[in-house]
Amino acid sequence: MSNSYPLLDITWTILIVFAWVLYIWVAVTCLLDIFRREMSGFAKVLWTLVIIIFSWLGVLLYLLLNHRGMTERRLKDQQLAQADFQNAVKQAAGTGGPASELQTAKQLLDSGTIDQAEYDRLKAKVLAS
Repeated sequence: MSNSYPLLDITWTILIVFAWVLYIWVAVTCLLDIFRREMSGFAKVLWTLVIIIFSWLGVLLYLLLNHRGMTERRLKDQQLAQADFQNAVKQAAGTGGPASELQTAKQLLDSGTIDQAEYDRLKAKVLAS
């Protein structure tokens, strides 16, 4: 069994698989950047075809010619996603409950926006719920 697939062939196979995985990773990164960029639809189609048809050469060509701004575009998208996530969490968390409502009512009373009677009515309403 060991004679039918020598060690050098195993090493070569591992290198080929590694090269394909690396190519797929870099190609996906380039394709994501292509569709993230502000460019015409024709340019996006052209770059996509270059990457698909010429594989390694297309990816390396894209990286050489369009490397500026790739990191900034990726970071901007990540920051927008993080902000969207934080807004969703804040909305899901709600207002903070009765303690927050009482604190807001007390601040309104202290600032003179509402009088003591209105504060007492708000307090009774919050404590009743």
